[in-house]
Amino acid sequence: MAGMILMTEATLMTEASPAPAKPHLPDAQTVTQVTHWTDRLFSFRVTRPASLRFRSGEFVMIGLMGDNGKPLLRAYSIASPAWDEELEFYSIKVPDGPLTSRLQHIKVGDEIILRPKPVGTLVHDALLPGSRLWFLATGTGFAPFASLLREPETWEKYGQVIMMHTCREVAELEYGRKLVESLKDDPLIGELVGDKLHYYPTTTREASPLMGRITDNLTSGKVFADLGLSPMNPEEDRAMVCGSLAFNHDVKAVLEKFGLHEGANSEPLEFVVEKAFVGDGI
Repeated sequence: MAGMILMTEATLMTEASPAPAKPHLPDAQTVTQVTHWTDRLFSFRVTRPASLRFRSGEFVMIGLMGDNGKPLLRAYSIASPAWDEELEFYSIKVPDGPLTSRLQHIKVGDEIILRPKPVGTLVHDALLPGSRLWFLATGTGFAPFASLLREPETWEKYGQVIMMHTCREVAELEYGRKLVESLKDDPLIGELVGDKLHYYPTTTREASPLMGRITDNLTSGKVFADLGLSPMNPEEDRAMVCGSLAFNHDVKAVLEKFGLHEGANSEPLEFVVEKAFVGDGI
């Protein structure tokens, strides 16, 4: 009788209705870390599909399910290097943005959609060999360079790497600053980095040690004087550009005045521009 009672209780417990399972998103990856840098900027890490292969500097489509039941996706540069076991992204928060108004609230354990088809122009293969590499970014345009700065190939190919990053306020530079400061202690690339890196963070609104737009600091020669470098020339210099459409257009014109030419995966030249940058309307 006792055995029958236990069996009945066990059966009742087993047959009790479980909590409804959370539906899985298509191409779902799980959030493993979220960091809010300012009220406008955050970064997050997610699991990496076992089959995903990409070149440092490329981007993928990520997002969430929209209210209409269809995926709401935007292009995001992968901020982690190709060797990382997880994927990292760096994003702006837009209160009325269709995607980021919701994405900014993700928590560890949540799922996002990630389409594992990486593409992009900010890759080493799109540049001819050179001795100096310039990374030119505004705002969250720093993301692909967060990947490339942690890529061993960057330091093996170039004798000097100049990271120019411009934001409106000092706090908006924090993600990039912390990453740059960690490079020399990185067990994988620390020795490769050595004294090759020149970091040039500037602000345009809030006062800071270095001020001004990237275009102005290049055309005036201030960055060359501050860092003790010779002006750009097409024999030595290679550049990658990531920012708003207006920024990309303006920097392209500056680089062309220095004699550099825009390249692509199919035709490597002296500089490349990321045309799929996620801007303020996301």
